[in-house]
Amino acid sequence: MITGAGSGLGQALAHRYARAGDKVACVDLDAARAELTRAALAGEGHLAMAANVASDDAMEQVHERIAREWGGLDVLVNNAGIATGGAMVDTTPAEWKNALDINLMGVVRGCRLFLPGMIAAGSGQVVNTASFAGLAGAPSIMSYGVSKAAVVALSEQLRAELHDKGIRVSVLCPAFFRTNLLESWQGDPRLKAFAGRMMDTSPDTLDGVADRCFAAVERGQFLVLPTRREPMRWRLKRWFPETYFNQLLKLAKARGAGK
Repeated sequence: MITGAGSGLGQALAHRYARAGDKVACVDLDAARAELTRAALAGEGHLAMAANVASDDAMEQVHERIAREWGGLDVLVNNAGIATGGAMVDTTPAEWKNALDINLMGVVRGCRLFLPGMIAAGSGQVVNTASFAGLAGAPSIMSYGVSKAAVVALSEQLRAELHDKGIRVSVLCPAFFRTNLLESWQGDPRLKAFAGRMMDTSPDTLDGVADRCFAAVERGQFLVLPTRREPMRWRLKRWFPETYFNQLLKLAKARGAGK
């Protein structure tokens, strides 16, 4: 099952799982998008469902249908999310609530509903889509970065909880690449314009990111950094945190100057 399967990375991963011979349950907020993805997949037996991952009732209905038709899942991909942006003093409580309820609690809902079946079976895989924003510590993406950092922390703890239960955990942390994520934007419109420019100038493509994510997940890799510049940035932050921080400040200053 893949949430957010109606477009972007979720849709691209759905195609890769289908080509590998899996049946895919395509879950999306938009029923038409979910169905379009399902209809385009290779193979047979796929499902399309409309659900808001921020709704306990909607996700429970998804769980009931999959339990009824399939008996459970081998792979759970908690991918659905929204984009937000703005400095702390510019954010609103509503923005925080939406970001956390979708980006974080959407993952929690998926895990709580489907993990019991995987644990009982003694096998399975959980794939959570976070973002490099959850590792970067960058300014002016406050609610988004915090919600994605929480997904990373959740995935780390879940990996430890499940290590002896036959269930693998992966967390995807891409940076900017071209998708329609900004359609869900909530927050400072100036930051939306900046994010759009970063997507447009990214050296990464959707297909390239999806290929790297799928291959890494199939290998059982935990932390997946599928965009080209981020592995080195992550090493720099871990090994030379002050150097990384100073470079981050320079980037933020250049962004503020419109460069």
